[in-house]
Amino acid sequence: MKLNLKYIILYVNDLEQSLHFYRDLLGLEIKMQVDTYVEFETGDTTLSLNTRQSVNELLNLGLTDDIPAASSFEVGFVVEDVTTVIEHLRAQGVTIKHEPVTKPWGQTVAYVTDPDGHFVEICTAVG
Repeated sequence: MKLNLKYIILYVNDLEQSLHFYRDLLGLEIKMQVDTYVEFETGDTTLSLNTRQSVNELLNLGLTDDIPAASSFEVGFVVEDVTTVIEHLRAQGVTIKHEPVTKPWGQTVAYVTDPDGHFVEICTAVG
């Protein structure tokens, strides 16, 4: 069996705040939007958003607000110049969790958080 990761959906509390972060601040292009569901153009794997309320109403997944998003996972974006992106985000008021640092294997990484507290890694490619 071969699995191919096609999309990731982030469940968000405020769609407009999240759209501002991912579309306006990170510069992701919207590929599709239907009501509260949004897909961004991000290469081979699509990043999507949907509201927690909508997901609970449509799918009854039992989403709760008591589990912090940041403690579950991170979303990573590869860029050419981490420092330039971080400075752009800082100027826009985005919370910088970790400043850019170069790891022993040569990759530069930094972390910010989105409006719902999801960790977003801004990094260079490995190797």
